[in-house]
Amino acid sequence: MSSSFYEIVMLPDGEVVLQRADEQGAPLIRINFSEEALYYLREGSMDVAKAMIDAGIDAVELLGNESSSVEDEDLEPRVLH
Repeated sequence: MSSSFYEIVMLPDGEVVLQRADEQGAPLIRINFSEEALYYLREGSMDVAKAMIDAGIDAVELLGNESSSVEDEDLEPRVLH
């Protein structure tokens, strides 16, 4: 299996995406800030988007570890907000 490299990019329309570095395929994550949020974030919107993506990756890793330790139990579906 080949390894992939990913990059976080701000598109011309202000959308922040996580995409493969080779730009093949659709972005894996899209983040859009409202005009009001951009007003308050000012130049920090990219930093906030990076933090959001990092937190999402951490949550997926945590959920993966939890599910592997309780595979045989019947669990209700989880909703990540």
